[in-house]
Amino acid sequence: MLPLVALVGRPNVGKSTLFNALTRSRDALVHDEPGVTRDRNYGVCRLDPAHPFVLVDTGGIAGSEEGLAGATARQSRAAAEEADLILFVVDGREGASTLDDDILAWLRKVSTPTFLVVNKTDGIDVPSALGEFARYGIKDVLPVSSAHRQGLDLLLSRVLATLPKDGDAEILDNDPERVRIAFVGRPNVGKSTLVNRILGEERMIASDVPGTTRDSIAVDLDRDGRKYRLVDTAGLRRRGRVEEAVEKFSVVKTLQAIEHCQVAVIMLDAGEGVTDQDATVLGAVLDAGRALVVAVNKWDGQSDYQRKQTDTLVARKLGFVDWAESVHISALHGSGLRELFKAIHRAHASATHKFSTAETTKALEIAYETNPPPVVRGHVAKLRFAHPGGENPPTFIVHGTRLRTLSETYRRYLENFFRKRFKLVGTPVRFVFKEGENPYKDKKNVLTDKQVAKKRRLIRHVKRGK
Repeated sequence: MLPLVALVGRPNVGKSTLFNALTRSRDALVHDEPGVTRDRNYGVCRLDPAHPFVLVDTGGIAGSEEGLAGATARQSRAAAEEADLILFVVDGREGASTLDDDILAWLRKVSTPTFLVVNKTDGIDVPSALGEFARYGIKDVLPVSSAHRQGLDLLLSRVLATLPKDGDAEILDNDPERVRIAFVGRPNVGKSTLVNRILGEERMIASDVPGTTRDSIAVDLDRDGRKYRLVDTAGLRRRGRVEEAVEKFSVVKTLQAIEHCQVAVIMLDAGEGVTDQDATVLGAVLDAGRALVVAVNKWDGQSDYQRKQTDTLVARKLGFVDWAESVHISALHGSGLRELFKAIHRAHASATHKFSTAETTKALEIAYETNPPPVVRGHVAKLRFAHPGGENPPTFIVHGTRLRTLSETYRRYLENFFRKRFKLVGTPVRFVFKEGENPYKDKKNVLTDKQVAKKRRLIRHVKRGK
């Protein structure tokens, strides 16, 4: 396993910026507002290809043990306790604070090597900034400017010299066999609670406060002999209600998670049914063409009458995605998880199934013979053959003539026919229609001398008749 380095500090000292600089990514959400990062975010630093290590970005420790601040602090402490090296990040412009003193007092109780990283030292007197923290008594003090990538080479060399050759770290691998699952939905429907229940630990911060999750956090899981990558995302709201800049960045991260996943699990609140915000999330999943599973959460708190009403409402409002399976779950108590994973497996298998040209063409021929296209302006579209054009979602390319005359009704008929014939569940199906070009459209028909003479005689004959 790769060694693990944890970034620890109070809010808004630049931990996420340093994380992005060392991992050469934009995985961590960065903003001037304090407290943007809340959950642990893991990445791999490969600036030295021969000695990579895992880096974990943590939320700022704000000195409170209650509410979201306390949950964020517990996440930071959990990351520090499992790390092989701690980078205690402070603000070189603001100097030492009482909160930094409290964090240092806690770090001294942890038997883990610690570096003091004085960030934001660009444009200031570095010796004076370092002198502010001399009373901390930390041997390794490194000035950096993560925003301008200054001092990172020295930091990297000192880190690599301190890290053990082997460490116990949580790392995201690139195994293509992992089923990538994104848990999406509007705020406060239980996404983080569900991920924690599946993992069996408090990996994500779960709270009754809407919008607790701000970043998209990925975690690898091995369950029942299968490999998964679970991505907890921030809640999506309608565009008109997204006001804060941080929330806009969270929306972007959520949309990216949807694009990169294979199966999207949209979570609904059984007590509220399907809302306009849920339709916004569904629209994002459908635009990406991802496999879909509907998880109706908080099912355990419903009476029999409420459950019937909820099922009726979901079936009516989600009729346009009737191909998606609906599962009743309780993220808090863990009920329905087995059925949820069965639905995820079926959706993933359908979305990634590999088709052959022979079977797709055969299905097209049967569909055409069973229900030919209607006549449009005296012409009928001809569907000649089809072949697969991709997966996730399954895409079929149909070749023929006069395909522009096909109505939306007939195209939906083809989609439903293919879905039923190949038993595709939980995934959208796309068709691409390509017309064969007329090989004679640009070729001029030149008459021979005999044809020209015949045409002239015909014209003279017509004129005599008049």
